[in-house]
Amino acid sequence: MTQLLNGHHTSGAARLRELLAGPDLVLAPGAYDALSARLIEEAGFPAVYMTGFGTSASLLGRPDVGLLTMPEMVDNASRIVEAVGVPVIADADTGYGNPINVIRTVHAYERAGVAAIHIEDQVAPKKCGHMEGKQVIPAEEMVEKVRAAVAARRSPDFVIIARTDARAVEGLESALERARQYHQAGADVLFVEAPQSEAEIEAVARALPDVPLLFNWAEGGKTPPVDVERLRAWGFRLAIFPISMLLVATRAMREALAQIRQAGTPMPIIDSLPRFNEFTDFIGLPEIRELEQRFRAAGTGNGAADR
Repeated sequence: MTQLLNGHHTSGAARLRELLAGPDLVLAPGAYDALSARLIEEAGFPAVYMTGFGTSASLLGRPDVGLLTMPEMVDNASRIVEAVGVPVIADADTGYGNPINVIRTVHAYERAGVAAIHIEDQVAPKKCGHMEGKQVIPAEEMVEKVRAAVAARRSPDFVIIARTDARAVEGLESALERARQYHQAGADVLFVEAPQSEAEIEAVARALPDVPLLFNWAEGGKTPPVDVERLRAWGFRLAIFPISMLLVATRAMREALAQIRQAGTPMPIIDSLPRFNEFTDFIGLPEIRELEQRFRAAGTGNGAADR
């Protein structure tokens, strides 16, 4: 985890590229806020994925249908980056406009310390990739967005992931052809969203054998669940689990609230909760105490000078 005094690091993109070039599949559970990101890092995962679905649910209490703006998404990404020491991969929706808007989007996410973003070829306002009623822009428009994203990045390590949602609209072959075009435009990683069978997942891997591929293990979505060994065998380089933490937290809070409502206090659940001191240690209170000791004299001096 990053230290408060040091702030967020800028080496996340280089580290992510190392991971993608390494021998194993990179697993990145979805974080919807800084706390969930810290828990993911504590569990030993090498990267964190900032989920747009979870960000919309946590910030607005609303579905992932394009309601959040680029600054709101970047703000959440920035807090997550500040909280962890592993690379953060972030959802950047459609890039929030045309290729010129995409340039500003890349600059904003890169300044926030994010290691990678994915942009998609949906019509704005977009929808979650596993919802009905999606529409896609012409492939030529998305090619220009990808080219703009690649040109805009200030560090060559910053990873551009191109996502296509065309499977649901135009069929798998069209989605694969779009993915090829996006790779030719400079995308570092390809993300073919929502294949609808194991055969389709394997077909994606066969059709794009020499390109790093992202697999969206969308919990309860249109893509069937597959085990990690098959993803490795098919050659995927990155797997995200976007909403496991969000769904687990929702279930746990519902269950706890039901018990509190029935009993009138948290007495029925108190023994199952993390201890207060354990939790404050996890979120960094010992570091705060050390900093208070380190800067106590300076703080007192400043106060006296002000008077």
